[in-house]
Amino acid sequence: MFGQGLVFGGIAGAARLEIYDIEYLSVAGGGASGGGGGGAGGYLASTFSSVTQNNTLTITVGGGGGSLSPGYNTSITGISTVTSIGGGAGAFYNSNITVNGGSGGGGAKGYTGLRSAGTGTPGQGNNGGTVFNGGGGGGGGAGAVGNNQSSSNYGANGGNGIQSSITGVATYYAGGGGGGGQTAGGTGGLGGGGNGSKNAGAAGTPNTGGGGGGGWGSSGGLGGSGVVILRMLTAGYSGITTGNPIVTTDSNYTILKFTGSGTYTT
Repeated sequence: MFGQGLVFGGIAGAARLEIYDIEYLSVAGGGASGGGGGGAGGYLASTFSSVTQNNTLTITVGGGGGSLSPGYNTSITGISTVTSIGGGAGAFYNSNITVNGGSGGGGAKGYTGLRSAGTGTPGQGNNGGTVFNGGGGGGGGAGAVGNNQSSSNYGANGGNGIQSSITGVATYYAGGGGGGGQTAGGTGGLGGGGNGSKNAGAAGTPNTGGGGGGGWGSSGGLGGSGVVILRMLTAGYSGITTGNPIVTTDSNYTILKFTGSGTYTT
C-alpha cells in the first residue's frame, strides 16, 4: 500500500507495512441539559496519512457533562493534534449557563424568562434550537441544528448526529438532546441524544457524545461520554496499545475503539 515495502516484525513476526494510513473518528462528551436539550460533543473524522512506525498516538476521551455542565473535550495527540470540543449544556430555566460547545445547547423558557440557545463550533457541530414558552429547544447535533420549539409547552427535538461506518457498521454519533416541556419533551437526535421529558430528561448514550435530554421542573439528563475510533490495514497494525481499547476487524482492517484514555503505537 502507498508504494511502500514490507518490513518484518510486528505481530508474531509477521510481515508488517512500514507506512500506512490511519482513519480516525473523534467525538467529545455531550453537554448535560437543563430545560433545553444538551448539545452533542464535537465530531471530527479524517485520516492521518502515511504514518511511519514507532509513533505514539495518545487518546483522551472526554466525559459527558454533569449537573448542567458542558461536555469534556476529546483529543488525539502525537502525530498531529485533534481536539473535539465538548457539547454545550442546555439552558436552565432559572440561570444563565454556558451553552456553546461542539454543538450548542438548546434554549429554554419557563417562569423566569427566556434563555438563549448556544452556538456550535464550525466544522464540529451545529447550533441549539430556540424556544418561546414553557419548554426547551433541541440541542444541536453534529449533522443538524437543534429544532426550534413549534408549540407552546412542548420540547423541541434534538438535532441528528452523523452516521459513520468506520467500525464496519453504519452508526450515528453526536446527536443533540431533546428539549424538556411542561406538557411533553422532544425526542433526542440520532446519535445518542437523550429524550426530553415533562419530568427528568434522559441521559445521552455513553460513547456517542450525545447530549442530555431536557426536563421540566426537574433535572435534565447527563451528557453521553465521547469516543475515539482508529481504523487501519491489519497489515500495518502493531498491536501495541494501552488503555484496553476494543479491538475488532472488518475485512482487511483492524479497528480500535477507545471508550477511555489510552495509546496506540504505530
